[in-house]
Amino acid sequence: MLPSSILPKPSHKSEPQNNIMVVATQSLETTCINSIRFLAIDAVEKAKSGHPGLPMGAAPMAFTLWDKFLKFNPKNPNWINRDRFVLSAGHGSMLQYALLHLFGYDSVTIEDIKQFRQWGSHTPGHPENFETAGIEVTTGPLGQGICNGVGLAMAEAHMAATFNKPDAALIDHYTYVILGDGCNMEGVSGEACSLAGHLGLGKLIALYDDNHISIDGDTQVSFTEDVGKRFEAYGWQVIVVANGDTDTAAIQTAIEQAKAETTKPTLIKVRTTIGFGSPNKAGTAGVHGAALGTDEIVATRKQLDWPHEPFIIPEDARAHFAKAVTRGAEAEAEWNKLWETYKTKYTEEAARFDRQTNYKLPEGWEKSLPTYSPEDKPLATRQTSEKTLNALAQAIPEFIGGSADLTHSNLTQLKGFADFQKGSYHGRNLRFGVREHGMAAICNGIYLHKTGLIPFCATFLVFVDYLRGALRLSALAETQNIYVLTHDSIALGEDGPTHQPVETIASLRVMPNLLVFRPADGNETSGAYKIAIERRTTSSVMAMTRQALPQLAGSSIDAVARGGYIVDGDLDIPDLIMIATGSEVSLCIEAAKKIRESGKKVRVISMPCVEIFEEQDKAYRDAILPPATKKRLVVEAGSTFGWHKYCGDEGDVLGVDRFGASAPGGILMEKFGFTVENVVAKAKAVLG
Repeated sequence: MLPSSILPKPSHKSEPQNNIMVVATQSLETTCINSIRFLAIDAVEKAKSGHPGLPMGAAPMAFTLWDKFLKFNPKNPNWINRDRFVLSAGHGSMLQYALLHLFGYDSVTIEDIKQFRQWGSHTPGHPENFETAGIEVTTGPLGQGICNGVGLAMAEAHMAATFNKPDAALIDHYTYVILGDGCNMEGVSGEACSLAGHLGLGKLIALYDDNHISIDGDTQVSFTEDVGKRFEAYGWQVIVVANGDTDTAAIQTAIEQAKAETTKPTLIKVRTTIGFGSPNKAGTAGVHGAALGTDEIVATRKQLDWPHEPFIIPEDARAHFAKAVTRGAEAEAEWNKLWETYKTKYTEEAARFDRQTNYKLPEGWEKSLPTYSPEDKPLATRQTSEKTLNALAQAIPEFIGGSADLTHSNLTQLKGFADFQKGSYHGRNLRFGVREHGMAAICNGIYLHKTGLIPFCATFLVFVDYLRGALRLSALAETQNIYVLTHDSIALGEDGPTHQPVETIASLRVMPNLLVFRPADGNETSGAYKIAIERRTTSSVMAMTRQALPQLAGSSIDAVARGGYIVDGDLDIPDLIMIATGSEVSLCIEAAKKIRESGKKVRVISMPCVEIFEEQDKAYRDAILPPATKKRLVVEAGSTFGWHKYCGDEGDVLGVDRFGASAPGGILMEKFGFTVENVVAKAKAVLG
């Protein structure tokens, strides 16, 4: 590598001193790069929708990475020891689709390219891991992808520390990310990248498409910081490629230098021109998120000497890209030999590796779940959660997670296990610091590493609003991310309305593919975790109390599997049904005793998970909530939104439709009407 003192300096901003500039291009290489560019141009033009600028500008770095470094097998996209590639700037999705198609993945055909952004295609507007084989994570909301990349790198480090032997590196791969200016502007990327630097994730390499353009135009209007110095402060190695438009040799040298640094993640700052090759739109916001248009495409074809019709790839380029199939098959075959030797020498570890990576849980793991009887002392569900987390950690070695600096409030410490830190990547306690959003996005990456790891992350329920963007992607990307969210209502007390999540649970229940559990006692806590562990493509929220709750006579682990069930009362058609969740279930049970004194039949329904109850067939739902019983009262210390479908016109909801207040939790519950006396009064009003 040339000494940094004699390397040319870029003119646009102050840069770190690790600049690289080597000029070397080849005709076939240029043809391959332009093949990527024009697939993107033509697909966006046909769709009349999309983002051609990023693929046009980032094609040289993407081609160099995929052609010379990335380890993958196109015919087996899920090969365990493949390198992971993430396009964090997911709006440039045609870059990734072009790469997948050209390098031999069967999941993206030329017809899929032609159907970009159309109904039923495998080429949606932004990359979706559940839609297209070869896509590792779902990206699009800027910043999420680089955070997923941190999670992927953490998963690689943990799996390597757990399974590798001095003579057998079973897990040994890199995580590469292409991110843009927008990703670096989003705060979530700073959270995750700060943690990545602290952890010294040397196998994480991010290529920054530094094109100085966002939707509003030149980034000079809002984004003038020195990104390189920021990442250096995070603890990253920073390298600059001054000419990413044509200098592929410099890009190659930078990646080699990044791989040589084993103690730090690396940011390669590649200066590019968005829309490179477009005579009139290159370097402008006009090429960011709109098709070039017929005239500009003709001009671009002339500018880049591309005489081919739309969607036509020259045969010499096709032949070169096809070599990746052979390379990939050979790489996997070598790994398979290693795996066969490993199975012979390390039988116990191999058996666990095989079980875990095939998403099979340990035999009898569910027997570890704690059970409770009414004779057991009252506990907050955050305490029963702690007992369950630790039981699961002992029974399921792939269970891993932690809290956003609230370990001793969330009660999420896995006792007897080490912290995941630089030098001890085998640890299973993750220390996220006060980085809720980054935490959730990182856990998405850990799960999407697809080696069977089951992540959980924790904070106060009210702070789900800090991580909601990543939580939504947890559900959308079909991850098994478990959110342990404690301090679930006004009953948390003195911290006041800033910390009291009155509206939060209702807002979470409307999210698809998310199970929201609010358990009433220890048995329901165990039941909630049982389902969360079994649902391998669904995320779960555990809303846990700060205050102690009694262990109920009618609860059970198995009952939670129906979402809602009769926790108290006879099977006869009742005069009144009370529906409650969490801490309010025991309140309703006590109120029901008093109401029965007047001769009324009362049934109490615990509904720890509305989503699962809605999955049940109509016969079961009608058995639990008989249509003939129209007198119903719902009780939950949160927003009444969504509950009226269960209470109907003749029922009522006791909830909290205003912000809370600062006072001891017991006082607040009393002031807001969550007392036996008030529940009885509300019930009698419903009964008339």
